[in-house]
Amino acid sequence: MRIVDLLKQQAIRLGVKPESKQAAIDLLIELHEQAGNVEDVAAYREEILKREANGTTAVGDGIAIPHAKCSAVKQPGLAAITVPEGVDYQALDGKPSNILFMIAAPNDGDIHLEVLSRLMTLLMDEQLRAQLLAAKTPEEFLAAIDRKETERYGQSEHAAEAVQPQQPQGYRVLAVTACPTGIAHTFMAAEALEKAGAKLGYPLKAETDGSGGAKNILTQAEIQAADGIIVAADKNVEMARFDGKKVLKVPVSDGIRKPEELIQRVISGNVPVYHHEGEGGVVQSEGKESVGRQIYKHLMNGVSHMLPFVIGGGIMIALAFLIDTIAGAPTDANFGTYTATASFFKNIGNLAFGFMMPVLAGYIAMSIADRPGLAVGFVGGMIATQGCTLMSPAGDSTAVSGFIGALIAGFAAGYLVLGLRWLFSFLPKSMEGIKPVLIYPLLGVVLIGVFMCAINPAVGWLNTAISDGLKSMGTASKVLMGAVLGGMMAIDMGGPFNKAAYVFGTASLATGDFDVMAAVMIGGMVPPIAIALATTFFKKKFTPEERKSGPINYIMGLCFITEGAIPFAAADPLRVLPSCIIGSAVAGGISMAFNCTLQAPHGGIFVFPVVGNVLWYVVALVVGSLVAMLLLALLKKTVPQEQKA
Repeated sequence: MRIVDLLKQQAIRLGVKPESKQAAIDLLIELHEQAGNVEDVAAYREEILKREANGTTAVGDGIAIPHAKCSAVKQPGLAAITVPEGVDYQALDGKPSNILFMIAAPNDGDIHLEVLSRLMTLLMDEQLRAQLLAAKTPEEFLAAIDRKETERYGQSEHAAEAVQPQQPQGYRVLAVTACPTGIAHTFMAAEALEKAGAKLGYPLKAETDGSGGAKNILTQAEIQAADGIIVAADKNVEMARFDGKKVLKVPVSDGIRKPEELIQRVISGNVPVYHHEGEGGVVQSEGKESVGRQIYKHLMNGVSHMLPFVIGGGIMIALAFLIDTIAGAPTDANFGTYTATASFFKNIGNLAFGFMMPVLAGYIAMSIADRPGLAVGFVGGMIATQGCTLMSPAGDSTAVSGFIGALIAGFAAGYLVLGLRWLFSFLPKSMEGIKPVLIYPLLGVVLIGVFMCAINPAVGWLNTAISDGLKSMGTASKVLMGAVLGGMMAIDMGGPFNKAAYVFGTASLATGDFDVMAAVMIGGMVPPIAIALATTFFKKKFTPEERKSGPINYIMGLCFITEGAIPFAAADPLRVLPSCIIGSAVAGGISMAFNCTLQAPHGGIFVFPVVGNVLWYVVALVVGSLVAMLLLALLKKTVPQEQKA
């Protein structure tokens, strides 16, 4: 679908002067309403702001493309404004945005991705950007887009199908571009590389691995004929096809900022030959990773796959307890299963929660050894959960090693499979197909079974000792632990410290230490709420843009989304981080001091009904947030007058 078909003249406003990012968003939404694209303005605005809360849609070079896909959109459409003086849209390059397009897309289909990729491709042209800024009328604005769109894509309705007949069949340089979200930067890098290739006289084809799937896919013949491949990606991409070719791996931002330099490096031959190892075919970052970084990466792969099971199952179990509490059921060993509805939630929740350890171990192993490690890790995690009767024919050896055992099983399974891969590397290539489907899983499962049965008793004892130790802690020790865990949740707001505290909290759920999870969650809720309070009551400490976005953190904090505080912490870490850490530590300590408990691993205020000692839990949240807010007010400097304008 062509851009000029989606952009009506009444949805274009030129030479405007919005005071802030929010004002620009409001103006673009108003233009959509005038063009008849949106039928529920409030709902559409909510979706736009929700998308902005996940990260700015300003992509640099003066361009911003806010977008939303929702049922509030009556018909797909575009709105556009030019801002000659620029508006601070929190662009990645720090520059103001002066050309803004807003995409409105209905729920059905992925038209927003197609429009976004085409827009980004067109707007990479500096001449077009200059023409749009210089346009005096909507007709002139549309004419500039129409000329460029026709030049780039012809009259085809499908950008992916449009080809340039003058493009040669062979390419000396190929590229693959990908960013974590698979939207703007993926296509910006592809366009920048293709333009640089044409300028240097080295035609280049770029495959885009976007959120809608891979497009412009490189063929095997093109790969074989090319001098080298540029992989400009911030996520894993398929690499097995490049075995034996010269491959230059760089961040996607380098593909946008330094395309000519990258192409020159490939042409010069100063690029290492890529040798594919393993069945997964994923790219590894350049240079040697530290051991600590590797361990963290593998652990986070397991944790990220585990969390949906923990959260879904944990909340269902908590709901079962809430239902029985409302029904007046006795709090004995059968609590949570007295009523039929509670029993349903409890049983399904237990099943989901039961996948926690196998999934954790399986995906740690997969991160280390690719797909062959998955089955071996799953089996190791299951043995950690259910114990092993191999050493006792009577079946009475039921020692389980729990969360710690699952962690060990994941790493052990991954490295066992790597060992098997090395051990059987002597086999001829004709047997390559049988190794991942027979040799690795069979021998790997046998070896992990023996290994886990050997360590289960010792690790089970350690697990029990830790659990008993937590339960036997005195009040002072528990308060200190709650403060430490709460503070850790605010140190890096989603980074290693935050994840370590959260993983410890979820692991404690499995052993019945529900007060630990309570301290962890409340520690993660404080930073966004404190920032929202500070931007509300101490406005002079924040820029106009921060004051506009600050209230969104009320919602994010109450929903236990700590990451809402990241933009503020990044802008002023020396003042924001200490304030939030202290506030979170205070909240975690109060929660632990009054024996607040939480049996759900997520949910924020939505799981408060199942919190034990909920009144004190609310007190802890309020006190911690107020402490952090007051520290922010004390430490942050007043914004200079010129920044307020």
